[in-house]
Amino acid sequence: MTYYFAKTLRMPFAEAVDRVTSALAARGFGVLTTIDVKATMKKKLDVDLHPYVILGACNPEFAYRALKAEDKIGTMLPCNVIVQELGPDTVEVAAVDPVASMQAIDNPALAATAGEVRNLLKQAVDSL
Repeated sequence: MTYYFAKTLRMPFAEAVDRVTSALAARGFGVLTTIDVKATMKKKLDVDLHPYVILGACNPEFAYRALKAEDKIGTMLPCNVIVQELGPDTVEVAAVDPVASMQAIDNPALAATAGEVRNLLKQAVDSL
C-alpha cells in the first residue's frame, strides 16, 4: 500500500492550486493551512525550489468523528495535499492516504472514518 495518491495536471501552477481547493471544497474539505514550501526554503535556507505548496485540508465532520474515536489523532490532522510544479504547465497533486497513515492505530472506529476520508480525497484528486 502506498501512502498517497496522485495525479498529474497540464495547467499553470496557480490554476492547479485553485482547482484543488475547489475540488476539496466540493467534498466538504476546507483548507486550514497553506504552506508555501518554495518561499520558506528561500527565506530559511536561501535555496531555490520549484513551486510547491502543502494544503492542510480538513473536513470538520470527519475530524470530529476521528477526535471522538481517538483523542490524540490531532497529531495526524489535517490531511495534507501537495501541489508541486514538475515543469512548465505540468503540476502534480498528491494527497495523503489516511488509511495508510493511520494503520499503526488499533481502533476500528478510526479505521472506518479514515476509509471514508480516503474515498473523498481520492474523489477530489481523481476529479481534477
